[in-house]
Amino acid sequence: MDAIDSTLLGDPENHLVEDVLSEYGELTRRHLRDYLPDPEADSYLFELIGDYPQRGGKMLRPALCIAAARAFGATPEDAVGSAVSIELMHNALLIHDDIEDNSEERRGAPTLHTLHGVPLALNAGDALGLLSMRPLKENIHRLGPDVAMRIFAETERTAWETTEGQALELGWRKDNRVDIDDEQYLTMVLKKTCWLTTIHPLRVGCLIGARGRLPLDPLIRLGFFFGAAFQIQDDLLNLVADERYGKERNGDLLEGKRTLMVIHALRNAAPRDRARLQRFLARERTQRKASEIEWVRSLMDRTQALAHARTTARALAGAALFEFEETFKGRSGRDSEFIRSMVSWVLQRMH
Repeated sequence: MDAIDSTLLGDPENHLVEDVLSEYGELTRRHLRDYLPDPEADSYLFELIGDYPQRGGKMLRPALCIAAARAFGATPEDAVGSAVSIELMHNALLIHDDIEDNSEERRGAPTLHTLHGVPLALNAGDALGLLSMRPLKENIHRLGPDVAMRIFAETERTAWETTEGQALELGWRKDNRVDIDDEQYLTMVLKKTCWLTTIHPLRVGCLIGARGRLPLDPLIRLGFFFGAAFQIQDDLLNLVADERYGKERNGDLLEGKRTLMVIHALRNAAPRDRARLQRFLARERTQRKASEIEWVRSLMDRTQALAHARTTARALAGAALFEFEETFKGRSGRDSEFIRSMVSWVLQRMH
């Protein structure tokens, strides 16, 4: 989902979320444009590199990084380079994810490989990943070599965690695994989603703000609970959202992803229905018919899969609020309140 749900903005907390995402998102976009090469005729690269970053998006990751840095004592200028790096890496991985998932829509438009073919899109994703390193080099001059190198190390770890999580999800689909439980799902989400979406931005922001003087491990717990709740809600939105969602509705089912709802339905379905769902998941995307998608949705309703996912997400978001209070104890102000409000916003999106 690439835009804040306007039905939630009557609450002052949600106005804060909207305002900070807009402010820090625009700051990041302004600096990000400095790293995008000017399009050149027949380059087959530069126009593609700029496509996803210029389509918009929530800018959640860079906003969390800048807000955490400010909450721990830095200026936005201290953090914006790292925020740009995070956003560039995110867009690089989106291109690769869309290819691996054979997705057709991203941020309300055709995916890059749909427009230009897999080879050119894959190359553009590689280039964006390389480009994400450039802003980090400039941290050496602004933050000093020690903090800059720690941010490099954090970035490397995040890249590995994300890649491992993606491998799990792709491997489950390749082998048509139907024995995945909730704990395994949450381990995959920790790696694939939480490290890049919440853990890494919060840890880097804390590194910048505190100049390495504060422990970072508590931010793993906060980022995991927050990021997992956010991912489950995003999976739910894929089933029920309207045109504002920005991605293909029911795309997760078309792609055969093992979401928490699919896992719950497999665990609780009658034997005949479980076997039918297993056959559905074994097919190629092009073989999954609309009527079969509707049947899977009805099975999820019969097994209370969506209710289970919402309950799990609420528990995770509640745990994230507890971890926030522990980690940001004694830190008040707009930026820490924004981070807390983001966790509350996840809860409100579930209504």
